[in-house]
Amino acid sequence: MNDKGKSAALESCMAKPVDVNALIDYTDDSIVSKTIIDKPVGTITLFAFDKGQKLSEHTAPYDAVVQVIDGCAEITIAGKQIDVTSGKLIVMPAGVPHEVAAPEKFKMLLVMVRA
Repeated sequence: MNDKGKSAALESCMAKPVDVNALIDYTDDSIVSKTIIDKPVGTITLFAFDKGQKLSEHTAPYDAVVQVIDGCAEITIAGKQIDVTSGKLIVMPAGVPHEVAAPEKFKMLLVMVRA
C-alpha cells in the first residue's frame, strides 16, 4: 500500500479505464493474485492461473462473483463442473462448496461483497 492506503493496482485504474488483462501476468506453475480493493464491505481481486493449477474445494461465507477475463476456467459448484469462458461470469453461492481449476491458462476477476 502507498501512503494513501491504496494498492498500486487500484491507483492504476482510479477514475480512468484500464485494460484489466494488463493488470496481472501469468507465472509458470503458479496462481498469481492481485488485490484491487480490500474493504470491510468486500474485495475485488484479480487472479491469473497457469494451466493445471487449481484452488481446491472450499466454501466462503459470502456470495462470490467470478468473471473470466481471459481463457477458460473449470468451476465446480456443489459437485457440478461448469466451464466458464472469457467474458462470462458466474456466482458461487455463500456456504456452497466450490473449486476452481485451470484446464488452460486463464484470468479471472473475483468480487466478494460481505453482507
